[in-house]
Parts: sequence; structure tokens; C-alpha cells
Amino acid sequence: MRVGDRMRATYTFQPIDRLVRAEFYIWPEALERWKTEGLPEDWEARNFFNIDAQAIFGTGIDLGWTEPALLPLFEERIVEQRGDYEIIQDGAGRLKKVFTGIRHGFMPEYLKHAVASMSDWEALALRLDPKNPARWEGTDGLATQSRRQADAVGGMVTQHVIGGYMYLRAIMGPLDLLFMLYDQPEVVYAAMQGWYNLADAALTRVQAEIEIDEIFFGEDICFNHGLLISPDTVREFLFPYYQQLLGNARARQRRPIAFHLDTDGNCLPAIPLYSEIGLTRISPNEVASGCDVVEIGRRYPDLVLSGGIDKRVLAAGKADIDDHLNAILPFMVDRGGYFPTCDHGVPSDVSLENYLHYRRRVCELDH
Repeated sequence: MRVGDRMRATYTFQPIDRLVRAEFYIWPEALERWKTEGLPEDWEARNFFNIDAQAIFGTGIDLGWTEPALLPLFEERIVEQRGDYEIIQDGAGRLKKVFTGIRHGFMPEYLKHAVASMSDWEALALRLDPKNPARWEGTDGLATQSRRQADAVGGMVTQHVIGGYMYLRAIMGPLDLLFMLYDQPEVVYAAMQGWYNLADAALTRVQAEIEIDEIFFGEDICFNHGLLISPDTVREFLFPYYQQLLGNARARQRRPIAFHLDTDGNCLPAIPLYSEIGLTRISPNEVASGCDVVEIGRRYPDLVLSGGIDKRVLAAGKADIDDHLNAILPFMVDRGGYFPTCDHGVPSDVSLENYLHYRRRVCELDH
């Protein structure tokens, strides 16, 4: 089968020759370690990890992912020096306390976010205005190009969108957002209307060129015990905008559109909730947070699943990897609708030897 045909068949639970061979993400720090352990510089060109070629393509329109697609971004600058620490402003307008000269590899302390009032939102809204012609410069024809690339391999076209919770968290902060839901709900509604206006305008432009296959939300609405806001809060503040966006997109074309949700943490409470608005696929099913793809697969036989392979086990050793994969792959191969990947980015405590063993075993068990 072509890789794209295999991917499409996975979404519809049709017979396939084997599972799609994919990976969620490999952290750069892991790759740097592996280079000291023998990873060749041309590992991607050689397909060193036996991962299938790309079969899902973006539209070329940026609607954010972990941060909103602000235009322009805020100026990234050092606001204050505090010895071993710096206070910086990032592109999302947040003030963060970080180690001097270091920007990655640790969790910064967030001191202030861009929106704390209606006037703050009104100022930020200008950076999300779909009527700004600069936002669409250079995008004409990109979706058509992606459609052609996808069709050449039987693949899919997806539109990535920052999910509403992730978006609100990025502009208001996870703690301040909780207070604003009660104290300033009008600001949250206004911000979600801005989210919707931009996303719907983008999809309108894309779908004037092509039909798409999937809308993929980067949401991160869960932590290790479940949802970060209640189901009723999701239904009130997020779902009206989600339903309108998804409904409009589906009404513009004949081709069905899948709805893919990406959230870290324990996604179990999110599954029945997002199923209310047509959830198709969920990832990455973090094991440390209580996600068991076999159990989820039994409970939701029509849900497409990704991930669920414990990154901690990949660091433990070959026998543990074998036991773990033997508990997952045979069932999921029989069930269908599964993309075997690590349950988040592969970290640097996984050795190259262990990772290669994991990849080999997946390929031995995926059919």
C-alpha cells in the first residue's frame, strides 16, 4: 500500500498491510546524544529509524499551535537583568523569568500575560485581525500545492489550529484564566470570538482552493488528573466557537473532515466531552498520566488513537520495551485505527541503542 492509502485506511478502520510507521517527535537533545552514540549525520536521508514518508500535509496557513498566530509578534527583548536570571518579553507578549542567556531546556516562570482586561484584549485583537492583508501575503496557492502533494501519495491535508484553551492560556495565563472565567467572562467571550474570526477566515480562504481532510487542534487542556477546566466550562466558553468553525468547514465541501485533538496529560475525561462535537482522533495518550491505549481502544472502538508508548519504558531497557510493545501492538493491530508512536517527544534519557530496538520491534509487530 502507498503510505497515504495506509493512513486513510487507518482513519476509517479499513484493512491495511501494516500500521503507519511514525513518531510523535524526537527532542533535539536526544538527537545530540545519539550523534555521540553513532547516529549518522544523514540519518533522515537514510531513513535510519524506518519511519514512513510524509503523507499528511499542512495548508500553509499559520493559525498557531502552542501560541497564537499573532501578527506582528511582540518584540522579544530583555526587560530586566537579575543576576543569574533575566526577565524577558516573548513573542506572545508574556514576561518570563529565565536563566541568563538560556531559553530552552527548563520551565520558565511566567510573570505576566498579555491580556488581563478588555482593553488588553482590544489591543491584542489587532494582532489577530483577519482583515490585515499582511497575514495572507504569500499564501495564495499553498493549499493547492499541499493538495497536489497529498494526492500524489494518496495522503491527507490538515489545517493546524491552536485550540481555544491553549490560546486562552497563552494570552491570559493558566491561573489568571480561571479567575477571568468568573470575574471577566466578557473578555473570554471576546477573545474566543477573535479566535473564531481568524480561524474561520483562514479556512474560508483554504477551502476556496481545495478540500481538506482534517482539522487538528493543539489543545493541551489536560493534566495528570484530567481536564484543567470543567466540562461545563468547556461547553460554555469553547464549544460554541468550535461547533461553528467545524460546521462551517464541513458545509463548504463534500469530502468529510476529521477532527483531531492533541492534548498532553490524562485525556480520558476529554474523550467523551470532545466526542460531543465529532472527535475523530486523539493523541498522544501519555502513559504517565494514566492513558492506556489498549483500554481506551476497547472503550472507544471507533476512535482513532496515536501514541501510548511510554517514553520512560524506552529509557528502561530492551526487555521492558519488548514487554510493553507486546502488551500494546498485537491488540491495536487487530483493532485498527492506531498510529504507534511515543506518548510525547522522545527524551534524551533514551539511548540510541534502545530507540533502535524500539523501532525494530514496532516494525516486527505492526502487521
